[in-house]
Amino acid sequence: MAENDATPTLPKKCGPYISSVTSHGMNLVIRGVVLFFIGVFLALVLNLLQIQRNVTLFPPDVITSVFSSAWWVPPCCGTASAVIGLLYPCMDRHLGEPHKFKREWSSVMRCVAVFVGINHASAKVDFANNIQLSLTLAALSIGLWWTFDRSRSGFGLGIGIAFLATLVSQLLVYNGVYQYTSPDFLYVRSWLPCIFFAGGITMGNIGRQLAMYECKVIAEKSHED
Repeated sequence: MAENDATPTLPKKCGPYISSVTSHGMNLVIRGVVLFFIGVFLALVLNLLQIQRNVTLFPPDVITSVFSSAWWVPPCCGTASAVIGLLYPCMDRHLGEPHKFKREWSSVMRCVAVFVGINHASAKVDFANNIQLSLTLAALSIGLWWTFDRSRSGFGLGIGIAFLATLVSQLLVYNGVYQYTSPDFLYVRSWLPCIFFAGGITMGNIGRQLAMYECKVIAEKSHED
């Protein structure tokens, strides 16, 4: 009986991710803000790469400098990153399938590096044709999922994100907001869904790790109390 009384209690429903804690709302906001700025930073870097290689073209009156060109892209990417990063751990918790594969920041950073490398390949590596490029990027994107995720929920969300993001891109290009050089998949490039899929997996892993980190901090505080 004495042993049971000495056992520290953890927050209810903590599990592998934060579920119901006193500061849940604040933790959610902090994670969302962090994910937003990560998305903005990656968008600035990747957008600059695409513009330099003339993969994407924006109207001349919009482009005045590197950071003011297509000003709406970084905020949109940041918002999408926040939504995706919060959605992944939420789906894991509701599906009852906590993600435990390679749960450390070094793995997350390698995932980000591979994602940037896939984007770099789409802009700089020359292939014989777009089909060959698309198949290569598809293999790399699935390889990224297999290496850093391997969850059914992650794969399903990645497919959904790729579909929705590609559809939005088609609508934006159709309305003249921007355009792709040498489009071969309606108004965009055929490899674009692969980039969106890899991006979804990457931001999902970051979001999961942030949720896992906060849960560990709360558990440590409970042990101290």
